Amino acid sequence: MLARPRRPWLSALLVTVGLLAACGDDTGTAQRADAPATPGSETAFPVTIEHAFGETVIADEPARVVTWGWGSADAAVALGVVPVAIPFEDYGGDDDGVLPWIRERLEDDGTDIPTVLPDAEDPPFEAIAAAQPDVILAVYSGITAPQFELLADIAPTVAYPGEAWSTPWRDTVELVGRALGRTTQAADLLADIDEQVAEQADAHPELAGKSVAMVWDTGDNFYVYKPADARVAFTVDLGLVSAPSVDALANGGSTFYFTLSRERLPELTSDILVSYADTPDASRAFLSSDVAQVMDQVRRGGVAEVVGTELVASVSPPTALSLTWGLDEYVRLLSRAVTETA
Repeated sequence: MLARPRRPWLSALLVTVGLLAACGDDTGTAQRADAPATPGSETAFPVTIEHAFGETVIADEPARVVTWGWGSADAAVALGVVPVAIPFEDYGGDDDGVLPWIRERLEDDGTDIPTVLPDAEDPPFEAIAAAQPDVILAVYSGITAPQFELLADIAPTVAYPGEAWSTPWRDTVELVGRALGRTTQAADLLADIDEQVAEQADAHPELAGKSVAMVWDTGDNFYVYKPADARVAFTVDLGLVSAPSVDALANGGSTFYFTLSRERLPELTSDILVSYADTPDASRAFLSSDVAQVMDQVRRGGVAEVVGTELVASVSPPTALSLTWGLDEYVRLLSRAVTETA
């Protein structure tokens, strides 16, 4: 989960989509929740959205939506719009490349899973074109300027507003809401999520003011996440604070993570250590290693082990659907890390 999802999201903590048949009939049209026109719905168009590669004008409410990258599909589904095609997610997804919170939401709604794009590092342009989109949402992605131009030749494309793989999760929801003409619904969705997070914070006062450092040991590198990272910001919303040692040790150009030499691990002090791992074996291997045992949090048991690709993906960074999907388990792990060292 470093730079978000595509393969290297593992090495930095992140994730990633044969050619699919064209979807030219009505069965591929984006499905949407029945709702009357409201401010921020059909009446909102045309919409102009600025992003890293300029601006995109969406003339009419999209009926066929394709998403690329991380979180845009989740936001669309949460807002009542089912894309005609979504990216294959190999990290946290099932054998079909579908994330559990998307599958569960659509199955609960009695809605078919949309076309899953081929598993690829770069946008699969032919498959995206075959889906005949009215709009392409790549709000949290790593598309390059040339890739954006190719996508924009297919349909109006909304890229990330700042740096690749760095759009705050709330901004992803808001931008997708604007693109779909559902700004009011997006605001309501964010308010509902904030309320659920606040309820968890109120229910767990033991978390208030506790400092946290969030890390991933991949074997090759030891990653530490900065306060600007979405997973840290989300954790702070639960009442914790980012450990001062994180800022003191930060190095490198990335805004949301840095690598730390294992010789300096004792300097990464905090009340709680959040440690990510793909499997229980990988988590045990790190925490039982000599390098981990030099850390005060590990020695006294103040570690929240976030283990398993689904749970890791749900909070790294969170999305409109995944945040609440993994919230209870994540808070349980944080609370246990605090209480077991009290």
